[in-house]
Amino acid sequence: MSDRIFGLILAALALALFASAMQLESPFFADPVGPKTFPFLIAGAALLSALVIVMLPDQEPKWPNFNTLKKLTLALLVLVFYALTLKPFGFLLPTAIASAILSFQISPKFVASTTTGIGLSTALFFIFKFGLGLSLFPFPRVLSG
Repeated sequence: MSDRIFGLILAALALALFASAMQLESPFFADPVGPKTFPFLIAGAALLSALVIVMLPDQEPKWPNFNTLKKLTLALLVLVFYALTLKPFGFLLPTAIASAILSFQISPKFVASTTTGIGLSTALFFIFKFGLGLSLFPFPRVLSG
């Protein structure tokens, strides 16, 4: 029964995402795909997943234990922190910190996690900035100029 309740909640969230994506306005010189496509794809995938969960629930679902829930909560807080700090602090520092913390949760080795955070932050910056042409600032605008 708990799977079906989770599936219904996920379906409601997917429909809310779809409805909010409908409110997005396309700029005059937008790319051919437009800003609505990605949210529509995410909402569609979430809705499809929710329907599968509702129609084919596990017979004996195993929910995470308290330790796992603590780790998931920390990951969620890190991602919220990341979203809030990305614009004021630039791309590199928040991405390095968030990546390092999430990496540390997977494998609790400080040096390896720090190296992963710095390396991932730098690599993603070059991919997004020069490969995809996004207008990212590596540091806060005060330092970027």
